[in-house]
Amino acid sequence: MVKRIIYAVAVIMALYACKIENDIPYPIVKGNIEAFEVEGQCAPSEGGDANAVINTTDRTVTLYVDDTVDLTQLRVTRFTVSSEATILLKDSSLEVSNFPNKGFEQPANDTDTRLDFTSPITFILQTYQDYAWKVSVTQLIERSIDVVGQVSSVIDTENRVAIIYVSPEQSLDNIQVNTLNLGGKSGTVTPDPTTIHDFTQPQKFYVSHGWEETFHEWTVYVYQKEENASGATAFPMTSKAMLSGNIQSGKTPVLEYKEESATTWTTLSESAVTVNGTKYTAVISGLKGGTSYQYRVSIDGVVGEEQSFTTAPATPLTNGTLEDWNSENKANGTLWNPWAAGGTAFWDTGNAGSTTIGDSNTTPTSETCNGSGKAALLASKSVVLKGLAAGNLFTGDFELDGTHGILTLGRDFSAFPSALRIHCKYTTSPITKVDETLPEMAALQGKNDICHVYIALTSEKMQIKTRQKDEFDPKASPVIAYGEFESDVNVSGNEQNGYKQVDIPLEYYRNETPKYIIIVCSSSKYGNLFTGGVSSQLWLDEMELIYE
Repeated sequence: MVKRIIYAVAVIMALYACKIENDIPYPIVKGNIEAFEVEGQCAPSEGGDANAVINTTDRTVTLYVDDTVDLTQLRVTRFTVSSEATILLKDSSLEVSNFPNKGFEQPANDTDTRLDFTSPITFILQTYQDYAWKVSVTQLIERSIDVVGQVSSVIDTENRVAIIYVSPEQSLDNIQVNTLNLGGKSGTVTPDPTTIHDFTQPQKFYVSHGWEETFHEWTVYVYQKEENASGATAFPMTSKAMLSGNIQSGKTPVLEYKEESATTWTTLSESAVTVNGTKYTAVISGLKGGTSYQYRVSIDGVVGEEQSFTTAPATPLTNGTLEDWNSENKANGTLWNPWAAGGTAFWDTGNAGSTTIGDSNTTPTSETCNGSGKAALLASKSVVLKGLAAGNLFTGDFELDGTHGILTLGRDFSAFPSALRIHCKYTTSPITKVDETLPEMAALQGKNDICHVYIALTSEKMQIKTRQKDEFDPKASPVIAYGEFESDVNVSGNEQNGYKQVDIPLEYYRNETPKYIIIVCSSSKYGNLFTGGVSSQLWLDEMELIYE
């Protein structure tokens, strides 16, 4: 009996051991969209970037198409994903039986990649886990109206009605239409609007879009209205202000401005004013930060009302001189922090992670650009477990996540600098440490390491989690402005100790007041992916924000 009990227990233990042995967690292999293109893809604005905006944090893809394509049957022309990922359509109602289940640079002849993008589509990228990605497509149908004597216009696409207001001097039986693009630039309007002149009664037009053969009836009304184009809306920044307003077609506004306390007005040059139909924009440059200004608009010599705005202050960069440091003794080395003892942290580093296994990677140095004070030395080093730890410096906070790090990027900021100026020098080295789980990183083996400094103004703080192999996305929706500097060769200049001045201009994506400033500096661009050269070094000193 005892033998039987022992035998039964042994069997149960063996089965339990098998259960434990098979209960091994799957490896984390991210399913990411790397590129996404459709027919008719275009930039959201003139001179903008037509590439899709891919946000790996929110797992969203945002893109725009022109008015030549039908959103209900939009063809995907490129869809590249992580090499291990399988593509699944979450919405079964799309009824696309042979949509490719693997990424493609161009679709095969036997596949159908047309989908209905009138609403966002969710794709599931399947690796060992499922990753849901939302792809949103916005069609840009640029309808425009330009009539001689026009004051303003209203286009009601839902009811297919257009209302045009002209000045009282313009006779309604002799209207000259220059442009009536009710179906977009690629659409068709019949009869030819330029041949219709009598608008004492509403006129009917038949409109089709660029992808349609069907025509829709539109009604166009023209009314007389007193001109009210003397005002303009201002968006003040730090060293400039963006103005916009309405104006009667064919006329040109004259804009004047002055400091609130001044007695003399300055006339804005014609080259700074852009008129498009009945709308105009203007840029007033060379302003002082934190200063109140007045402006006014004149039409045909008639001076409009005086309006005012106040520019944002020219906020300096906290501890941009990199003079303030404090240190703590740790079991494995010295933890250096880039702020004064007892002070408030503006900058941070990954040193808290480095000192769990060794010494700090980012340290103060007396090797400065002007021969006095301190600078920062960012050094990439070989470490156990991860292979490489890059020297880094950033505005935000660092916290440990096991053996990984979480960088919460961003400090409070609401100004509008034109550039970040740094003084730096860099010594590169061959990349000998790579994350071999990422093919794009393995391909860098043996190439020169790259130093990287970038600045972003954002509406939200942003996180980078090294455990998830995150990278900063400069096109993410919270980013208002961005600029970067990188080099895979040695950098040196004529300043003391071989430093070189480098200006990093900011590109503003839209008119919005930022809430945070993000600056990230690294001796190895892909250090967050544990890839780089083990002896790369970046010196930084006298960092400042430029307002021009």
